[in-house]
Amino acid sequence: MKATFNVYRVLATVVGISIIILIFVALPLNELHRVNPAWIPLGSNAQQVGDAINMYLGTAHGFIYIAFVFVAFALSRMARWSVPFTIVSLICGTIPFLSFWAEMRAIRQVEGVLAGRTGAPATASNR
Repeated sequence: MKATFNVYRVLATVVGISIIILIFVALPLNELHRVNPAWIPLGSNAQQVGDAINMYLGTAHGFIYIAFVFVAFALSRMARWSVPFTIVSLICGTIPFLSFWAEMRAIRQVEGVLAGRTGAPATASNR
């Protein structure tokens, strides 16, 4: 379970950071020309950068999110998460910033399970 937990933490962080970049950087750069064409005309460097970020990071994010869902589901079964806890954890991976809250919530729960299995309390140094 420890290896799955570590993979979950990495994937959750990457998914959270990539969705923030996509929504708050790439999407505005790519679509700003629609708001006021004088600001950033279609085909400008900014629009091309936004389009490239959307194309490459967007595709990568999709594949990484699928891996995240599989790992999170596997971890949920190992740590015996409730169905609502599992669903909220998986859905929050699609919402910028909220994904980090769900990750911390899941980390605390899994650390509690791991501490219970080993008999050692989860301390700040273990987190």
